[in-house]
Amino acid sequence: MNKQLATLMQKEMTRKEFLTTLGFGVATVFGFGSLIRMLTGKQSFSGQQHSAVAAGYGASVYGGRR
Repeated sequence: MNKQLATLMQKEMTRKEFLTTLGFGVATVFGFGSLIRMLTGKQSFSGQQHSAVAAGYGASVYGGRR
C-alpha cells in the first residue's frame, strides 16, 4: 500500500486528473464509513438526535399527545 501511494504521489498529473483522483479518494473514505456503520448497526448523529426528541414531552401517555 505504501509503495502504491508513493508511486501515485510521484506521478505527474493535470489538475483535472488530480481532482478526479482526490474525488475518488474522498468517496472511498465516506463509502467505507457508511459500510462500517451499516455492518455494526450504529446510527449516525442525526438518528440519535431524532430518538432524543421522541423521548421528550408528548412521547408518553402522560405527556398529552397520545
